[in-house]
Amino acid sequence: MRIIKVHNIIISCLLLIGFAVAASAGNFNQDFEITWGDGRAKVLNNGQLLTLSLDKASGSGFRSRNEYLFGKIDMQLKLVPGNSAGTVTAYYLSSLGDSHDEIDFEFLGNLSGEPYTLHTNVFTQGKGNREQQFHLWFDPTKDFHTYSLLWNPQSIIFSVDGTPIREFKNWESKGVPFPKNQAMRIYSSLWDAEDWATRGGLVKTDWSQAPFTASYKGFNAQACVWTSSSGSSCSSKQNQSWLSQSLDSTGQARIQWVQKNYMIYNYCTDTKRFPQGLPPECTLA
Repeated sequence: MRIIKVHNIIISCLLLIGFAVAASAGNFNQDFEITWGDGRAKVLNNGQLLTLSLDKASGSGFRSRNEYLFGKIDMQLKLVPGNSAGTVTAYYLSSLGDSHDEIDFEFLGNLSGEPYTLHTNVFTQGKGNREQQFHLWFDPTKDFHTYSLLWNPQSIIFSVDGTPIREFKNWESKGVPFPKNQAMRIYSSLWDAEDWATRGGLVKTDWSQAPFTASYKGFNAQACVWTSSSGSSCSSKQNQSWLSQSLDSTGQARIQWVQKNYMIYNYCTDTKRFPQGLPPECTLA
């Protein structure tokens, strides 16, 4: 089913930003570096598989070697099975810093037999508070599933196995900041958040189940890689269709289906949290 409609767009606005295009079918040895965990993160199968583990002493994490400014990024994850209460598997883009931009997938663990919570958020210039949460329509611990971020000048689209679940549009013309000026790396980590992750911290981590392990494969990036040079742009020789992709009516219908059946929290309906009025993007078409 085709859910993305490609529109024509002038790319010249991206000149002088300082990046070059990359289309990469990933190898974890080449594309990523382990950043913490003291041996708890492992690259296996000649760079085709990466695992993160968590025990009572420490979790683990990795990041991309490249920084990106816009891209379509896919990663296949298989989450911690069984009783994973208290654990969080985070997979996100971030520029870091006090005024950082960030686009988040976070998977909040659960008691065995209960659904994972998929937590999403978008930060611009250090400000987040744009959470939407979902329960998935499958068991994400039984097999690998593809979690995708499409980030271009028009919008950010979160997708699961090709089904869009959330769109954050560029409403800068209406005064809503949009992440478009800061390059971001890909990060992922597996860590202990038993003080809040599962039922608000009511369910604690069962360390007798440790080590907890999440697995990654199938990384693919069609993206503009940030470089130190200036005056360059995305190469016209590369397929740039993702730079102008947006959801057509079928994609919008799929988002509505997911949000009707599987969304469990939406900041845009939380009037108690925003007594002075909902954020402006919530009321824009």
